Amino acid sequence: MTTILVTGGTGTLGRLVTERLRADGHEVRVLSRHTQPCAVDLRKGGPGLDAALEGVETIVHCASSPGGGDEEAAGHLIAAARTAGVRHLVYISIVGVDRVPFGYYKSKLAVEKLIEASGLGWTVLRATQFHDLVVRVLGILAKSPVMLLPARVKDQPVEVAEVADRLAELALDTPAGRVEDMGGPEVRTFDSLARAYLRATGRRRLVVSVPLWGKAYGGFRAGGHLTPGRAVGKGTFEDYLGRGFGGVRGV
Repeated sequence: MTTILVTGGTGTLGRLVTERLRADGHEVRVLSRHTQPCAVDLRKGGPGLDAALEGVETIVHCASSPGGGDEEAAGHLIAAARTAGVRHLVYISIVGVDRVPFGYYKSKLAVEKLIEASGLGWTVLRATQFHDLVVRVLGILAKSPVMLLPARVKDQPVEVAEVADRLAELALDTPAGRVEDMGGPEVRTFDSLARAYLRATGRRRLVVSVPLWGKAYGGFRAGGHLTPGRAVGKGTFEDYLGRGFGGVRGV
């Protein structure tokens, strides 16, 4: 039986990773800012982190914050992991962090590089956006009578449960370095995703695509965040909407 620490273990992804590993009979410790007995703010580190890692063989690092602090958190985690003799650090990243000059993506890429240079055994999986993230974004955009979408942008949402399964699998294997990306089953226009969401929620909105500007938008428009050659996910966006909002017709 392997002792595994899951950072961000109460989040959307980390919770599912924890469930899968425990179902396989492994001892799993959940590290988050507010969950005892491993309540630790990774951005600050400290003795609580050392205690949480005592006897741990593998870390699955799911904790992340678009608001900043990921690099500091990773630095503290890596230092404590080296001291504790952790053998394997598994990290979930995002497809396109090296191609789209978006602030959060730059931070994720920086964490990848810290892990690669850590001296620990490591595995990095990049995945496309989860369905629930796309729904949250569309929900915000749908608050207005006119739903303004970024023009000529596509997405490839993936089912979070499938990513959790893959992370759990990787955690129980030997360090593999950068593994193949994991993308959802379909590359979709943002317009088609929005219209599917509106049908599922029974809303009527005027959908308008608006060209934006900047290097990050250019990266998204060029599809840097997509991995059509690795469309290995099974669950579609309509499958996800159907579970949350009832049956949805295809686009």
